[in-house]
Amino acid sequence: MRNHEIKEKTVLLNSSGNLTEPGWARRQFWEYNRTKIQAPAYRIKEWDYYIIIHDGKRDGSESFAAAFTLSDDGYVGLQSVSLLHLDEGNAYEHTETVLNVFPMGKMKMPSSIREGDVIYKDKRLDLSYLKKEGERRIKCDFKDFKKGKDLKADIVLKEADEDSMTIATPWDADKRFYYNTKVNCMPASGSIEYDGKSYTFDPEYDYGTLDWGRGVWTYDNTWYWGNGNAKIDGRRFGFNIGYGFGNTKAASENILFVDGVAHKLDDVDFGIPNDPDPKAMEGPEYMKEWKMSSSDGRFEMTFKPVLDRAAKLDFKFIISDQHQVFGRMSGKAVLDNGEVIELQDVLCFAEKVHNKY
Repeated sequence: MRNHEIKEKTVLLNSSGNLTEPGWARRQFWEYNRTKIQAPAYRIKEWDYYIIIHDGKRDGSESFAAAFTLSDDGYVGLQSVSLLHLDEGNAYEHTETVLNVFPMGKMKMPSSIREGDVIYKDKRLDLSYLKKEGERRIKCDFKDFKKGKDLKADIVLKEADEDSMTIATPWDADKRFYYNTKVNCMPASGSIEYDGKSYTFDPEYDYGTLDWGRGVWTYDNTWYWGNGNAKIDGRRFGFNIGYGFGNTKAASENILFVDGVAHKLDDVDFGIPNDPDPKAMEGPEYMKEWKMSSSDGRFEMTFKPVLDRAAKLDFKFIISDQHQVFGRMSGKAVLDNGEVIELQDVLCFAEKVHNKY
């Protein structure tokens, strides 16, 4: 078992532009400074992604989710919003993306999750992330989101000073790194307004996750990532799982959260049917049942897909092939003290993504 834990503040990059100390942490102990990166500005990638899920199975309401992305990926910026309907047998989604050419730092993405707002505005999309003590607010006004109909959102995520999943991962290539934080289990309130309908989040049962990332990647990459939150036996439970991205010898990003306390896992395999080759995107049978398993026996799950949010961009030298699959997770998760948490039909997602850019 590896999972080297960082427990005190340190700088992220050394004088050569490489990670000072790869590993994982419960807080953002590494100090990120964009000016210390020794790579061209067009290779630097910075993004904040939020996913908020409402599971209607609890009270017989409709299940839905919303996702928001603000990113400055060097020679391209991708700002996107997704509205997903997640009821079995009637699942569908719509995603709209605004592309920007050569932002290269103009987005002024914050250097840590503790500070700074992120604001994007053009003639069609007005999307902002507003950060203050104890909460994150997402405000969105997307004109002509679909067929001339606008989408508006005003969502508040409550945030306590709790454990998160932070990881600093190198590549075998020089001056390449991935610095990432996942914040799970943030109670969500507010709503989305679209097509004459209101989609409202209940902070007692609905939660959001933040995926905050900064780094310089190699050109061709595949990753697996899964995340989910739920209230189980009166406690806030969340998980983050993933692999395939960079050199993870120092630490994995697999982790459980219960009422704000992290419980670290080792390796997890997603068990996607017919997925023998990480670079193969067309062979896997994404809508069949997945069998997830961990090397330490602490995350044993069956994942039943409801919706494959498949998206592909191909601009020759910029390629993104995504399968973000939403579904229901059932099985057992084991905490550090041996306690077993039973999951039953937890609405969540797991994805496989291949990028060249």
